[in-house]
Amino acid sequence: MRNRLLILLIFSLFVFSFVPPANTATGTEAEGLLVVDVWYATREELSYLSTHYDLWQVNPQESTAKLMISQTEFAELSELGFEITLDEQNTILVNSSWEMLPVQRAGVPGLPCYRTVDEIFADAETLATSHPTLAQWVDIGDSWEKMQYGAGYGHDIRVLELSNQKMGGEKAKILINSGLHARELAPVELNMRLAEYLVDHYGLDADITWLLDYNEVHLLLVSNPDGRVQVENTGFLWRKNTNENYCGPTSTSRGADLNRNFDFHWDGGYSSTNPCDPSYRGPSPLSEPESQAISAYELALFEDQRGPEDDDPAPLDATGMFIDLHSAGGLVLWPYGFDFTSTAPNNTPLQTLGRKLAYFNQYAPIQANVLYPASGATDDFAYGTLGIASYTIEMGSEFFQDCTTFESTIYPDNLDALIYALKSARRPYQIPAGPDVLTISAPSGQLPFNQSFVVGAELDDTFYWTSNGYEPTQNIQVVRASIDTPPWDAGQLFALQAVDGTFDEKNEAVSGTISTIGLVGGRHTLFVQGQDAAGNWGAVSAVFFETEYGYYFPLSFR
Repeated sequence: MRNRLLILLIFSLFVFSFVPPANTATGTEAEGLLVVDVWYATREELSYLSTHYDLWQVNPQESTAKLMISQTEFAELSELGFEITLDEQNTILVNSSWEMLPVQRAGVPGLPCYRTVDEIFADAETLATSHPTLAQWVDIGDSWEKMQYGAGYGHDIRVLELSNQKMGGEKAKILINSGLHARELAPVELNMRLAEYLVDHYGLDADITWLLDYNEVHLLLVSNPDGRVQVENTGFLWRKNTNENYCGPTSTSRGADLNRNFDFHWDGGYSSTNPCDPSYRGPSPLSEPESQAISAYELALFEDQRGPEDDDPAPLDATGMFIDLHSAGGLVLWPYGFDFTSTAPNNTPLQTLGRKLAYFNQYAPIQANVLYPASGATDDFAYGTLGIASYTIEMGSEFFQDCTTFESTIYPDNLDALIYALKSARRPYQIPAGPDVLTISAPSGQLPFNQSFVVGAELDDTFYWTSNGYEPTQNIQVVRASIDTPPWDAGQLFALQAVDGTFDEKNEAVSGTISTIGLVGGRHTLFVQGQDAAGNWGAVSAVFFETEYGYYFPLSFR
C-alpha cells in the first residue's frame, strides 16, 4: 500500500504540468500512464508480465521488468503482490507532448536522428534510383490500412535489395527486418544506415565490395509502417499494427502484435488472446497483411533446409540468415523462444554466432526463452520453418534512445555486428567457430608488373562475448590467401606462414609472398582466411591492391 500511495502522490505532482500525448485513449487509458519497474521472483511471473502488460525491457541481473501501465493496471499488479517502483523520467516522457526542436526540419519530432517513414521510403527509393546495379526497392505487399481502404491510405511493405547484379552465380542471402514494433525507432534508422553504408563503400572498401558481389542483402526497413506513422503523429507509445477490428476502431490499444503473429508455435500459449493487450497474437497465425507479406517473402527467398519436426536440425553447411532488429535491452537472442524448455537442434552453432555478434555490440547473448517465452515470433518462424540461422537483436539501453547515444554507440557497434553477420551468411553454422582476420597489410601504390609482393595479416580465434559462457577456442593452424576470387571458390591459393615460425597460438601474425604474374594491370582484391586447430574456417576479409599495366608474353614468344 505504501508503494501505491507514493507512486500516486509523485504522479499527481507532475501529471498536470505536462500535456498528455494525443494518442491517449478513452476509458482506463485516459487515467494517465505510468512507467514502472516491477520485481519478479520466477520466470513464470516474468512471462505473465510480458503477456498481459506493456513490457519495455528486462533487467535479469536485478530481476526487474520495466512496464508501461495505467493506474488501473498498477492497482491490479499491487493486488497481486508485485513490488513496484516508479520510473519518474520515463513516466514524464510518456505523458508529455513531443514537438520539433527549434532548428529541426526533418526526422521524428524531438529526435532528429531518426527519419520518418516517408523520409526512409524516399531515401531508399533515391538509393535504388542512383545505384541501379546495386539496389532495388521492391514492393512485397500492403499494410492493413492500405488493404482495408485502398490506394491513398496506408503503405506498401517494401524491401531494399542490395547486391551487385553484374555478378552472377550462387549468392548467400540475409534478410534483416526492422520496425515490426512501431515505436522502436533506432532499429529502422540502423537498418537504413546499413544500406547507405554498404552502397557508399562499395568499390572503396574491399570487404564491402566482396560482400555485395557474393551476397544478397535484403533489408525490410519498416515492416509496420502504419503503426510507425501513429508514433510519428501522435506520440511514442504505439506497438502493434493498426487493425481496427481488435479492441475498437479508435482505441490506441487496437491492432495485433506482429511479433506474435507468425506461423510457428503461434498457439504456444505465450502471447495474449485479449485484443487490447500489447502482445495480442491476432485471431489466427498470419492473420495480418504485414506478417503475411514478410512470411511469403521469406519462403520465396530461402530454401527449406530443416526437417518437419522441432528437433530436426539443419545441416551444418546450411546457408542464409535472418535478423530482426528491436529495442531495447542489450540482447542477442536466438531460437527457440516459444516455450520455457525447448532448445533448437542447432543450438550450439546458433550460440556460437550469437556470442560472436555480441562481441561487437557487447550485448548479452542468450537463447530467446531464457528470460521469458514468446510464441509466434519472427526468429522462431525463420529458423523453425526454414532452418536458417535466426536472431533478434534488442539494441540499446533505453526504449527511447537519445540521438547522442544512437550516434556514438548503437549505430557503430551494431553496424560492425551486422557486417560480421553478412560475412557469415554463406555458412552461419560453421564460419563463426573459426578465427577472424583482424588486419591485412599489402603494399600501397602500383606493384611492378609480373613481380611478387609480401603480404601480412593478424588473426585471432577468441573474439566471443563471454557474459554468459565461453566458446571453445583453438590455436590457428592454416592461413590462406587468394586473388580476385574468395578462397572457397579460388583456383589458386597462397599459404601464409606464422611470423614466429610456428602456428602455436590463438592469435597469430602471418606473412607470405603473393605473385602478380599473369595479372592484368589495375586493381585486384586480396582475400585472407584462417583455419583453427579444430578445422574451422573463419570469416574472410579482403583488401585492394594495384598492379602496373604492362605486357606479358609467354616464353615461346621471346
